[in-house]
Amino acid sequence: MRGLLRYVVAAVLALSAFITYYCNSTTNEVTGETQHVAMTTDEEIALGLQAAPQMAQQYGGLSQDAQARAVVERVGEKIISSTKAGQTPYKFQFHLLADPKTINAFALPGGQVFITEGLLRSLTSEGELAGVLAHEVGHVVGRHSAEQVAKSKLTQGLSGAAAIAAYDPDRPATAAGGAVAAAISKLLTLRYGRDDELEADKLAVDFTPQAGYDPRSMIKVMEILDQKAGGSNPPEFLSTHPNPSNRIGHLQEEIAAEFPQGVPSNLKQ
Repeated sequence: MRGLLRYVVAAVLALSAFITYYCNSTTNEVTGETQHVAMTTDEEIALGLQAAPQMAQQYGGLSQDAQARAVVERVGEKIISSTKAGQTPYKFQFHLLADPKTINAFALPGGQVFITEGLLRSLTSEGELAGVLAHEVGHVVGRHSAEQVAKSKLTQGLSGAAAIAAYDPDRPATAAGGAVAAAISKLLTLRYGRDDELEADKLAVDFTPQAGYDPRSMIKVMEILDQKAGGSNPPEFLSTHPNPSNRIGHLQEEIAAEFPQGVPSNLKQ
């Protein structure tokens, strides 16, 4: 009877996790995709604003280089004003972080976009900067953070249900079942993260030419990161983004599909 009760409780928890996840769906106004999210855009904005100062401190705070900060803000605002991103409710702000060694860029939900001095100094053109920032803007408008929160709650719920179903008080070693479930949930999160990165690349290919920049500059960014990946201090960017070599192929396909007659020559690199 005790074992049956465990299975009933586990089934209820799993069903509740599925219902909560799949009932929270909305159509993304930029990508047109149906997404499962549990946060409103206002909640995303509030979360990003709340987390921004702490995230900045992890990279030495904001850069003191006023000229470089101005370039980042100008290019970022140009992307927003020229694309659908500017028609969303998100409050975009572009920040240059003081860390000169770490090569990274990331976006918080709601529109807080960051790039380190280390990555900025590794780039060779304004077009490459535009590609990086457009990619991060893609994460925001793609609502990838909100999706990850919802997926995390689903996998946590399923992991908890699996742990309850597998646990035997007479054989405590079976608690390892919960650890296995947790490992599976991490693999699912990694897979979704890679899909998000490729979608952000696709949005960058859409956004950069609309802002007047050559989308092929993003390929140059990947080549730069790929070169640095072989060093003793690989870019932190690569810890959260897929292999640059693999992404180059996807970028080339997206650019060819967007410009079957070739990329216009008047776009800035």
